[in-house]
Amino acid sequence: MKLLVTGGAGFIGSNFIRMMFEKYQEIEITNLDKLTYAGNIDNLKDISNPNYNFVHGDICDPEIVMQAMEGVDFVVHFAAESHVDRSIKDSSVFVITNVVGTNNLLKCAMDSDIKKFIHVSTDEVYGSIREGSFSETDNLNPSSPYSSSKAGSDLLAMSYHNTYGLPVTITRCTNNFGPCQYPEKLIPLFITNLMDGKQVPVYGTGLNIRDWIYVEDHCSGIDFVMQHGKAGEIYNIGGGNELTNLEITHRILKVLGKNESMIRYVEDRKGHDFRYSLDCSKLKKMGWKPQYNFDTALDATVQWYVNNRWWWEPLKC
Repeated sequence: MKLLVTGGAGFIGSNFIRMMFEKYQEIEITNLDKLTYAGNIDNLKDISNPNYNFVHGDICDPEIVMQAMEGVDFVVHFAAESHVDRSIKDSSVFVITNVVGTNNLLKCAMDSDIKKFIHVSTDEVYGSIREGSFSETDNLNPSSPYSSSKAGSDLLAMSYHNTYGLPVTITRCTNNFGPCQYPEKLIPLFITNLMDGKQVPVYGTGLNIRDWIYVEDHCSGIDFVMQHGKAGEIYNIGGGNELTNLEITHRILKVLGKNESMIRYVEDRKGHDFRYSLDCSKLKKMGWKPQYNFDTALDATVQWYVNNRWWWEPLKC
């Protein structure tokens, strides 16, 4: 089995590559990554497998993509601009990478003998929901430039299946956390701030709700979809851990032995969705479910940042 993983030097992609090498002895993986600010070659410095090939390149470059895709069985597409706050300040790069870049990958996949194209997306494409949970057949209603660009790439990917028969499968996941996550995201930002004796910025009242999933559970879900999912289908992947931002904050404070004086409430994010929630029964009926307990995984994540200051400290300078 030969994979092309785009964005594999990023948080989720690097954890996915590591998991795949641990699980499959004969697998070959090409990692295509532009190494933007959130892509870190150190995320995979422990990989010494001769079946691993890193290609430094942009998914918007057809020539590089075609070279990287040669002989590949599966494409797993992680590469994306993903930080909502950055998209609010400047949406241009999000449209270019998430939409134009995805279109280029899809076009190149059309010219290659790809068995399955896994497009990794987000629960944010559905928008906010006060009660209940979104299923895969619900309409998309994104709020931010980031989620809108991901919704656009979802629709584009599925159009290649509907129009050309490209074997596209889409996964939509809830908020991830774990090792190697760039410290602009909530959990690593709060952990590293507290380690530096700094307060943590909580938007608004802190009552916005997200479902959280440990990154290794997300990666196992993607692998399960790659093995058992059907072309033309969408699969929600969630951890079943719906918590307010304030609850997350209190749990991190507790793990690090800090008190509420370390919380700093700040002006709410523009267009801040109140609650994301996914109905993941489709995938669970097929036999997949998350394996990690939230608190245990959070403890492990905190410990990783405590033990790896060398990794994150330069990123916050």
